[in-house]
Amino acid sequence: MLLVGLFSLRIVDIIDIILFAVLLYEVYNLVKGTTGIRIFIGIIAVYLIWKVVKALQMQLLTEVLGQFISVGFLALIVVFQPELRQVLLMVGNTKIIKNQRKRFLFWRFKIDNPVSLSIDKIVMACQKMAETKTGALIVIAQQNELAQYVSTGQPVDAKISEVILETIFFKNSPLHDGAVIVIGQQIKAARCILPVSNKATIPTFCGLRHRAAVGITEKSDAIAIIVSEERGEIAYAYEGKLYENISPSNLSNLLENLFK
Repeated sequence: MLLVGLFSLRIVDIIDIILFAVLLYEVYNLVKGTTGIRIFIGIIAVYLIWKVVKALQMQLLTEVLGQFISVGFLALIVVFQPELRQVLLMVGNTKIIKNQRKRFLFWRFKIDNPVSLSIDKIVMACQKMAETKTGALIVIAQQNELAQYVSTGQPVDAKISEVILETIFFKNSPLHDGAVIVIGQQIKAARCILPVSNKATIPTFCGLRHRAAVGITEKSDAIAIIVSEERGEIAYAYEGKLYENISPSNLSNLLENLFK
């Protein structure tokens, strides 16, 4: 009977199983390192138990677990809202990017980024602030113009320059606390409030600047540059991941790949 069952598998069934496994693996990667990973594992465990009790024809448990799973979809939307936002943001970006590849599952596609940027001025400002151990958080918008976060800060609307960035983050400046948001060639606002990430993978020595940088990149397509005032190091966050101790030349290459 087992052999008959194996031979009765269609090609479509095999493809179905493979696609489900790939999807499960990608969802796991998405929630790995977040508080949602335990919930994800718990849901998988409940589903497997439901399948077992259903196969054993245990009617009461099958009914109870079946009801739990049927309403669980709405609960998943609420619990995994940040992760779903990140996936939809990636899938919904329909523009074609020059010299940049995005990845979703096994597919890679290009997106066109019409945003221009004064890369050298930003990199030089970050290098000087790192040398003087001046803390900074610079968020550079792409397709998403971050209007809800710009509105939390002090409008600046100034052309990007090293002097302005260094002045904003000078320790005695009233604007140094919070983030600067850059859109195109303009410093749009300073002292902006950003969402803070709760990812467990962020090193414990990283402060609120680093967590805010990761948080904004979890909820948008922006890139966030951090200068640590404790260590005098440059770091950046992109697509919800933190990259530490970056040299000015590497930062310049990254921004050129994204914006040129």
